[in-house]
Order: sequence, then structure tokens, then C-alpha cells
Amino acid sequence: MRIVTGFRANVRAVTRTYNPGVPERVPDVTPELVREDLTEDQLQACLRATEVAVDTETLGLHPQRDRLCLVQICDRAGRVMLVQVPREQLTRPGPTAARAPRLKRLLEERAVLKVLHFARFDLAALRHNLGIEVAPIYCTRTASKLIRTYTERHGLRDLALELLDIEMDKSVRHTDWASPDLKPEQVRYAASDVTLLLALMDRLNVMLEREERRALAEECFGLIPTLVRLDLLGYEDLFIH
Repeated sequence: MRIVTGFRANVRAVTRTYNPGVPERVPDVTPELVREDLTEDQLQACLRATEVAVDTETLGLHPQRDRLCLVQICDRAGRVMLVQVPREQLTRPGPTAARAPRLKRLLEERAVLKVLHFARFDLAALRHNLGIEVAPIYCTRTASKLIRTYTERHGLRDLALELLDIEMDKSVRHTDWASPDLKPEQVRYAASDVTLLLALMDRLNVMLEREERRALAEECFGLIPTLVRLDLLGYEDLFIH
């Protein structure tokens, strides 16, 4: 298993007081890059957390066609872990749920909240490719749509700019994530997608509590796994008359 370690992100950089003006950049991190699964040390460190940020990169937007390539995780200390998922890992004989046992252990641990942006997509990719049923979850996109009703812009970049005054670079979003040798700009992009999620959750929770919508948000998060199951079964517009 290949692992690269480096500088941990300074979490204070994404939890500072908001100051209008020139947006700042996403804090630089050098993530730990591993293949196929978390290391035991990474797993145990994450299990000691109360919440972790999670994201995925795939070959496209159709989970049943476009395979999972990368899983990103970040904790409150700013430790970022990138797990590459090679094609051969997904085609080996045996149960799907045995493909990444440590990652499965973490993402299904009920004591650790998983924070994602547009969780519906990431949960589908993880369930279909690795047999992981992620829970419990918090979706920053869902929370944004519940509370930021003054805008139609609910992308991660929009949230980071408004709530954290941080400008995200999305120029390498559409790229070959299946490459065994990720380019430095791909690694930076993948890390940036999880570096800000916990800070965004904190800001969104303040807004949700202010408008007494926190409980409603949690009910919505609880519905997402069911929507994921319906998506993977091919159902569309099930609740439309």
C-alpha cells in the first residue's frame, strides 16, 4: 500500500471571522494518498472523531455506469486522506462489501457523523461500488437549499465563497480520476473538496437554528439513503402524481 504524508491543514484558516473583501484561497494541504483502503492508523484516528468530511470522485455522473475512483476524507484537525479505488479492486471475485473493509467500518460507524455535499450522489457511488451504506450523514447542499432560500446557487463553490469568503478552484473538476498517477492539481482539487465541509456545516447549522429549521434538516438527511436505493433501482419521479 502506497502512502504519502505531509503537512496538515490549519483548520483555523477556514473557521475565522468572515471579512468581506478579496476572497482567500483554500488552505494548502498535502493529503495522505493510499490505494484500495484506509490504513489501520487512519481508520483508528477517524473513529476517534465525532465527524468527518467525505467526498468522492467518479468517471461520470451515472453511478451504475461510471465507477468510483477516489474517496476523500478530512477530520477536524485538517488531516486529509485520499483513497484511490483501482478498477481491479472492483472486479475481484467476492462480496462487494469486502472490497474496502476499513473504509466500510468508518463510513458505517453510527458514532461518527459523515458530512458530504450532495450526499445523494456520493452515497450511491459508495453503495454501488463498495457495498457501503453510509450513516449517519449531513448534506451541506440539502442544508443550503433549506436555509439559503434567497438564492438558487447551492454549489460547493458558492457556499465556500459566501459563508467562508474562500474562492475554490474548480478548473480540474472534469478530469480522468481513474488515472493511477494523479496530477498535483488533481490531488489539490480532491483535497479542497473535503477541507471546507466541516466549517460549512458549522455555518449552516447556525443559520438553521436561527430559523428553527435544524430538526427539519435532520429529517431530510434521514430520507437521502432511501432516495439512493430508489436511484440505484432505476426509479424516477416516484412521488410525482
